[in-house]
Amino acid sequence: MNVNNLSDEQILVELTQRVKQRRLNLNITQDELSKRAGVHVQTIKNFESGKTTTLLTFIQILRAFGDLNALSSLFPDPGISPIELLKLKGKERERASRSSKNQKEDPLW
Repeated sequence: MNVNNLSDEQILVELTQRVKQRRLNLNITQDELSKRAGVHVQTIKNFESGKTTTLLTFIQILRAFGDLNALSSLFPDPGISPIELLKLKGKERERASRSSKNQKEDPLW
């Protein structure tokens, strides 16, 4: 599915239908999902019918499914930017320093 050609409303409908299909594939009722997600059953019904919902509800439903890791694929951790790496490179230690107390003593091996 190419979501670039869909309107915001069409994307919302597609997303809510996928959530509904996931619930059915897991053989979970709307009532059971509402209890697992900690929301009212009407919230689940509204979500699945494509009515305006919140991102929090979506997260609660994903958590109830055990699918929170799906969010990681949406926005992977970018890690450290190349600019930040360059800044850290200047502060990176290049060698160990000797202790001022034991400079004259040979280490005991």
